[in-house]
Amino acid sequence: MEFELPVELVQRLADLDDFIEREINPLQRQDDNERFFDHRREWARTDFEAGGTPRPEWEALLGEMKRRADRAGWLRYGLPKEVGGSGGSNLDMAVIREHLAHKGLGLHNDLQNESSVVGNFPVAHMLLGFGSVEQLAEYMEPMLAGQKRIGFGLTEPEHGSDATWMDTTAVRDGDDWVLNGAKRFNSGMHTATEDVVFARTSGKDGDARGITAFFVPTDAPGFSVDFHWWTLNMPTDHAEVTLRDVRVPHSAIFGDEGGGLAVAQTFMHENRIRQAASGVGAAQFCIDRSVAYARARKTFGQPLATRQAIQWPLVELHTEAELVRGLVHKTAWELDRVPHMQISDKVSMCNYRANRLVCDAADRAMQVHGGLGYSRHTPFEHIYRHHRRYRITEGSEEVQMRKVAGYLFGFAGPNKTRGGDADA
Repeated sequence: MEFELPVELVQRLADLDDFIEREINPLQRQDDNERFFDHRREWARTDFEAGGTPRPEWEALLGEMKRRADRAGWLRYGLPKEVGGSGGSNLDMAVIREHLAHKGLGLHNDLQNESSVVGNFPVAHMLLGFGSVEQLAEYMEPMLAGQKRIGFGLTEPEHGSDATWMDTTAVRDGDDWVLNGAKRFNSGMHTATEDVVFARTSGKDGDARGITAFFVPTDAPGFSVDFHWWTLNMPTDHAEVTLRDVRVPHSAIFGDEGGGLAVAQTFMHENRIRQAASGVGAAQFCIDRSVAYARARKTFGQPLATRQAIQWPLVELHTEAELVRGLVHKTAWELDRVPHMQISDKVSMCNYRANRLVCDAADRAMQVHGGLGYSRHTPFEHIYRHHRRYRITEGSEEVQMRKVAGYLFGFAGPNKTRGGDADA
């Protein structure tokens, strides 16, 4: 067994660091752009008078970062060459996402809205796996270039993790489908041009089959963005959406009719393993900063680092980070070699353990730093607030554990078809 990272990947990390130092850090330092990352960050980013959505200046800065990263060949790194990427593997992406998060807050990698010099692009992977030729032509390049934004509408007011009990419906009417229902925490809707909406088209509650994904233009008659939910981490792009007799053509179906959960699972798996990697990186950042502070800070004439009350909790976290890092790397390596459903339980293990780890590490960093840690002049509250949501979104940690239990006890797995086990 070989545990060292490939030489090419190590060199890639060095090249990425060089790009960030040359192109991204100077951009962050100019024109008081630091306001988006220092103690002013939440206020600077949020347009509180416009429903709590991102300020245009904040998104303009992110747009410039992405253009620079795209020109340098980094933004699409994890995508296939046919769409301008480098074909980066799952292991590459896990290592890179951890590396970037380990740097702390910055324009290079601000995961509050999944912005990074190395893009995640789960919708692009959905398109590559399930999109028609026409959909690929219509959405892929405009989305990657920032000319279109595609939302993701799965969660509903009455249904979250229990996606097979969806209330939103779509009924065939000639060459069209008519959608009715509601979506909650529908991401990206302040600027989305299209929304991927999941609706039941056949079957009964609890059936995995019979749910279909549709591309729905956000300016379609009957499509309403009602308001945005204010969340623990602001700004928000999580909207409440209502669909009233929204009509789309049959060609708007994304993937197979009745097979929408496969589309959703692709989105989730792309996010879950990379969120886990980012969680490990951010956790290690919190641990490292806490160790450095404890060595420098003196109380009662001695460095904090000499006290077991400080040492032991950080030892526990450091050990946990090492364990989860190994599992994330191994699982990402396996994802490059086997269909994702064969190791869906391993992805869930990575996700829920890493999400919990980074929350614990950020909380401990606040405690080690004392009053300063509680202030917004240190980054730990922001890291906590951001990563805390991932213990709920992309499948709550209870759903992740349910997935693991299903594989462990034989109730679920790549060859099982029970609707109740088809967690998105």
